[in-house]
Amino acid sequence: MIIKSSTKDYKVDIYSNFEKVKCLNIDKNTFVVIDKNLYELYGKELFSAIPEEQMYILEAVEENKKIETALEICEIMTNIPAKRNAQLISLGGGIVQDVTGFVANILYRGIHWTFFPTTLLAACDSCIGGKTSLNYKKFKNLLGTFYPPDEIIICTPFFKTLSEKDFQSGLGEVVKFNVMFGEAGIIKMEQNIDALLRREDSKLEEFVESSLAFKKDFIEEDEFDRGVRIHLNFAHTFGHAFETMSNYAIPHGTAVAMGTIVANRISLSRGWLSEDKVLRVENILWKIIHIDAKHIEVDMDEVISAIHKDKKQVGKELTAVLMKDDMKLNIVHDVKRDEIEKAVEYVFNKLR
Repeated sequence: MIIKSSTKDYKVDIYSNFEKVKCLNIDKNTFVVIDKNLYELYGKELFSAIPEEQMYILEAVEENKKIETALEICEIMTNIPAKRNAQLISLGGGIVQDVTGFVANILYRGIHWTFFPTTLLAACDSCIGGKTSLNYKKFKNLLGTFYPPDEIIICTPFFKTLSEKDFQSGLGEVVKFNVMFGEAGIIKMEQNIDALLRREDSKLEEFVESSLAFKKDFIEEDEFDRGVRIHLNFAHTFGHAFETMSNYAIPHGTAVAMGTIVANRISLSRGWLSEDKVLRVENILWKIIHIDAKHIEVDMDEVISAIHKDKKQVGKELTAVLMKDDMKLNIVHDVKRDEIEKAVEYVFNKLR
């Protein structure tokens, strides 16, 4: 798959083995950043040939998705003989992608970058589109750039060792894309969600590829997120608020799944979606939402504050992407607090 970008066209390849990782060409101008959990799982098998001084092990937690981490990697990479011809290779999920994409963009005004998304969440969604985002203080994704990798390499065996929490988080984005696709996407999820939960190889490859193909149309038409691409924010306005409110105890894809329910419940209350469609989507989503909600305090003031601080907001009114019964996405600027409160209470009451 080729993704067209004003910066550079880049390709995505999907492999059912680790051969591309095992044959990495680590010359003196190459630096590698690896997710800590990934290194602990596969260090001897896949990364033993990488010189220690050319490798950075990143603990992929939200607290490290900050500019200080990016600057630390930049400083280490100044030891590489090459400058703009330096090559950065990173392996991990969305946090590794955000940090290393930011580094690749700002170091020497742009260096070569190859990304191996090793989580389902990154592989089916964030790896394309060129966005890099860093948290600043309590603001999620406040700092960022647009800078795509030169190449994206997806090795599906990495998904086998994901925790259930991380795997189901990735499925949150997969389901969201299919819901956005409409009736055909909902039927497809109803038919395949159980196979995906079993991590069947053929289904994982099929849905990763179809999710990226769906997103590709949006990002090629609106690379810098000023128009139609904003529709991809469906469920994210509420999802980001859940992440912030829980201090990231709710992972991104799970928060998006919960945000999908909130968005659809608001559409239902407005008479825009039928109860049948809303319940069909929820029946799929409840299979992948498993969090200990008893220990999460729902502070609606914090939820509303987080929504206001979301970068997609354009004014004082609350903006969200909602669906109507023809499954068309609509950008709405008049969402009321009581609509959100009622939908959020519904989600957490079901989880408890």
